[in-house]
Amino acid sequence: MEHRYHRHHLLQQIGEEGQQKLRNASVLIVGVGGLGSPIALYLTAAGIGRIGLIDADTVSLTNLQRQILYREHQLGQPKVACAKDTLSQLNSETVIDTYPYLLTHDNASEIIAQYDVVVDGCDNHATRYLIDACCGAQGKPYVYGSIGEFHGQVSVFHHGKGKGYIDLYPDKDHLESLPRTTLGVMGVVPGIVGTIQAAEVVKLITAAGQTLDGRLLIMDVLTMQMHTLELE
Repeated sequence: MEHRYHRHHLLQQIGEEGQQKLRNASVLIVGVGGLGSPIALYLTAAGIGRIGLIDADTVSLTNLQRQILYREHQLGQPKVACAKDTLSQLNSETVIDTYPYLLTHDNASEIIAQYDVVVDGCDNHATRYLIDACCGAQGKPYVYGSIGEFHGQVSVFHHGKGKGYIDLYPDKDHLESLPRTTLGVMGVVPGIVGTIQAAEVVKLITAAGQTLDGRLLIMDVLTMQMHTLELE
């Protein structure tokens, strides 16, 4: 008899054992915007047992060009509450935790300690360095993703080879001091990058294939060129 995860069960690299691993796993998504939307949707559909969503923002009209979790009638409402409603309708078996505030130095260690994997859906260096430090200290895999205009990057930190965000961008003080700017972005770019991040999470949990541990995937959607670099 076919069931919700039948197509996963047919995969030798996942199968019933891998699906049970997904059900037993917990994942924290930091930021539920352009990247966080596809990450949350695909991980919920995949059957992750528990997902945490942390974001202090509310839904705005400009979000709808790329943040596919949200709808027009939700304008002005907290993103994590709207996201939980949508995700719960997609898969009632997944437990959704919500944190309607920022990840800070005061709460990051405690929140991250509750989850097996942390996924980056944020848009600033300071939060990424904070995630990196906490995941490094706790030995938690950190699935990194970033976007801008027509470009994206994905990697896996603090797993196997032990590389971190700080290794990719060592000039922490300089990057954190830069003023935050709003860049344009092609609406589908976060969808592409976020889906790859979700795939890395599934691979980490099920041990399927080779993750981007110690490697950086760089893509240009305008030319559809992708390059994978080894992190030194």
